[in-house]
Amino acid sequence: MTSGYTYRGAGVDIEAGDALVEAIKPAAKATMRAGVMGGLGGFGALFDLKAAGYNDPLLVSSTDGVGTKLKIAIAANKHDTVGQDLVAMCVNDLVVQGAEPLFFLDYFASSRLQVTAAAAVIEGIAKACKESGCALIGGETAEMPGLYADGDYDLAGFVVGAVERDKLLTGADVAPGDLLIGLASSGVHSNGFSLVRRICDGEGISYAMPSPVEEGKSLAETLLTPTKLYVKGPLAAHRAGLVKAFAHITGSGIIGNLPRVLPEGTAAELDAARWELPPVFDWLQKAGRLTASEMANTFNCGLGMIAVVARDKAEACLRVLHEAGETVSIVGRITERKGEAQTTIVGPAGAWGQEQMWVVS
Repeated sequence: MTSGYTYRGAGVDIEAGDALVEAIKPAAKATMRAGVMGGLGGFGALFDLKAAGYNDPLLVSSTDGVGTKLKIAIAANKHDTVGQDLVAMCVNDLVVQGAEPLFFLDYFASSRLQVTAAAAVIEGIAKACKESGCALIGGETAEMPGLYADGDYDLAGFVVGAVERDKLLTGADVAPGDLLIGLASSGVHSNGFSLVRRICDGEGISYAMPSPVEEGKSLAETLLTPTKLYVKGPLAAHRAGLVKAFAHITGSGIIGNLPRVLPEGTAAELDAARWELPPVFDWLQKAGRLTASEMANTFNCGLGMIAVVARDKAEACLRVLHEAGETVSIVGRITERKGEAQTTIVGPAGAWGQEQMWVVS
């Protein structure tokens, strides 16, 4: 008689899932903060806003993933950095509204759970949560054989934060004459990787080759540099009353993201000579023969976040951000909008590989 079917035989290993929960409990416990009620293992997670110190809070939430950057992590068998990417893509979106990240939940899906790789990912999530001041209070690990290729996995993150009602950042008071402060990125972050991978595949470039921009590292290690966490410095500047708006530079680059915080009738003008284009972007531009416009509409190009500040508060804002460890510079200004373009980047000869003065709108 043929034996009956089993869940394990169908490709789902419940014991592996239980082992992963036990493996990550210490990392999750290290992220606990005021407001957390209970711990891992319940059907739902609880958080007490009053215990976290809020009087009249607005809840702010965000969800995101890491995108096809995961394909490089999987190809390189390096899983310890993408957890920070996941957290950063979520918490940075809260900060731009003046909100403090409070708690985080993750979703890890694969065809077959590989505990070592999954634990490395989630430990990276926990480390980034701790650095961001938010608690990792729950999540889901799903095995779905037949939906994902063997060895592949996907990530999603969910963060909830809060801001006092009268401290919400909207950008409504942004006006011509305000200055733009750029916060340096750590690299490509987590956007544009479908183009990065297309360049590497099309040009026969191996991720295992030596990094063209960092000695002693592989190209994969350079590309997997995790997304910067913009929490402590930006929140400190906001709480000091120094910022009118923040823009998180993610998918669609500087050109697509800065207009999201600009009121009607205003525009932004940036000067590419005022910040450094990191070597990894210079390499990508040359390897892929990318135009300046393609770069600015796809990548952060060295600016992971941009603050809009009143001219008379710019120096104080620069100081607060610098003291928090950010690399910052004044990169442009707000003007009256006179045409269709709401964000313009101008550059001198030689900027971003161009031989003449150029403008990207």
